[in-house]
Amino acid sequence: MLHLRLITPAETTDEVVRLIEKTVGTAHLVILPGAARSPAGDVVMCDVAREAGDELLTSLRGLGLDTTGSIAVENIDLSLSRRADRAEKEAPGEGADAVLWEGLTDATHEESTLSVTYLAFITLATMIAACGVVLDNAILIVGAMAVGPEFGPLAGICTALVQRRPRLAWRSVAALLVGFAAAMAVTVGFSLFMDAIGLFHRSQLEGKRPSTAFVYAPDAFSFIVAVLAGIAGTLSLTSAKSGALVGVAISVTTVPAAANAAVALAYGDTRQTVGSTNQLLLNLLGIVLAGTLTLLTQKSLWSRQRKRQRQAPG
Repeated sequence: MLHLRLITPAETTDEVVRLIEKTVGTAHLVILPGAARSPAGDVVMCDVAREAGDELLTSLRGLGLDTTGSIAVENIDLSLSRRADRAEKEAPGEGADAVLWEGLTDATHEESTLSVTYLAFITLATMIAACGVVLDNAILIVGAMAVGPEFGPLAGICTALVQRRPRLAWRSVAALLVGFAAAMAVTVGFSLFMDAIGLFHRSQLEGKRPSTAFVYAPDAFSFIVAVLAGIAGTLSLTSAKSGALVGVAISVTTVPAAANAAVALAYGDTRQTVGSTNQLLLNLLGIVLAGTLTLLTQKSLWSRQRKRQRQAPG
């Protein structure tokens, strides 16, 4: 269930209440006349089943409430109420499968912002991965994958394409390109420093690396894994099963490929630099393609379900 707290202008409250009452899957409607001070108006609260939440939020925005008042949404971790149970049963579909498009857009907007924290995480992840590729240490590679924040901008690109929001798309692309460019530049310097103090050596990079050689050798499996990870990552963001995102992060070699390209560039190894760059681009393309198609499929399925619900008798 979701909890909605609305601030509505007094002249809009009746319309908002009627909208909530006719929405299937709502419960616990509370109206507090004149309770709001900034902005001035009434406070309306209700609970709504997750699977009915997106349609209600869209309708509320259609009334201009996001401009004239306020719409706040919270997840309810525990609700002990027969009315809430009945609301969930009446709402179409399953809550875990529901997509809250406004929530997704807001989340990807935050995750795709080019901030100091984002740059720090992607740079640290790339430096950790650099140690992993030089030492041929799979544990360090997995750790770097988990630290990397690049799935946020990738999800932002997918969401922007489906929702047709060019500003979000450009912000996400900028975060992705600037983030990887900065991380790789710092990692080149880091590699030269490690070589200077004798902790990195060119022979380690060019020798046999059975555990990490895959990061500069793209093949069909690289693209297939990226596509599968893109689908899984998108589903983890749009559904209630967000914990799966960590598993997605450690399944795609974006950060390790960038790290290997940076180390190879520091040593002038053109073959590995090109191979790693191709691996990186192939993975990014696969994730964006799969994520976009997944969102389009979800949007189509929920649209059809809503249409069937409206056409159902009663």
